[in-house]
Amino acid sequence: MVLRNIIRIDEKKCNGCGLCIPACAEGALKIIDGKARLVKDIYCDGLGACLGKCPQDAITIIQREAEEFNEKAAEEHIKTIQKAPTVHTRSSGCPSTQTMQFKKEEEPSTNITEKRESRLSTWPIQLKLMPPNAPFLKNADLLIAADCVPFAYVDFHEDMLKNRTLAVGCPKLDDASLYRNKLAEIFRMSNIKSVTVVNMEVPCCFGLHRLVKEAIELSGKTVPLRQETISIKGEKIAQN
Repeated sequence: MVLRNIIRIDEKKCNGCGLCIPACAEGALKIIDGKARLVKDIYCDGLGACLGKCPQDAITIIQREAEEFNEKAAEEHIKTIQKAPTVHTRSSGCPSTQTMQFKKEEEPSTNITEKRESRLSTWPIQLKLMPPNAPFLKNADLLIAADCVPFAYVDFHEDMLKNRTLAVGCPKLDDASLYRNKLAEIFRMSNIKSVTVVNMEVPCCFGLHRLVKEAIELSGKTVPLRQETISIKGEKIAQN
């Protein structure tokens, strides 16, 4: 046992989103009983690559008595993980991957059909495809929505997209650093009037708001930022 740097996970802050796991090249972390856990001290090199991936700031670096980092053991551990079949369970995966089915009440049939127009006014809408100097970004009220939001929220066009410029992306599946840097460039190049972030209620999706906030700080600009949250059943549940 030696005194060395090693990660510490605050279980009260950790919500089990799992974003820290792929950031650890040694496979030292695992979701157990809905919380991120350090599997073994010997797998943790203490460098903290996982710190910036935690949207809850639940991971810190501390000094304590621990077994020395064993690079060879970590490599063997990674090989074991890569060979193991992927199993999704309620207690060991991100809540965004849990399979669910919602029973919807059938509405009575009606002969009245109301035609509604799309409020989409720009293209492309995927953030990773959007040029930072796109003319439609100038002086825009920017709406940044997680990929799942327009599918879940039935009033998305009228309630959120109307009179706004849309950018969509997934903070879990896409490159977070790409998002951060591109948004910072957008904020620097375009006089964005306001930003509204709309995310789903699953923990990993809240990282989108954090990324946008970091991008604004990185750009050196002052941009009003607000957040909306949509439940997995398609209801607006939070606003600030």
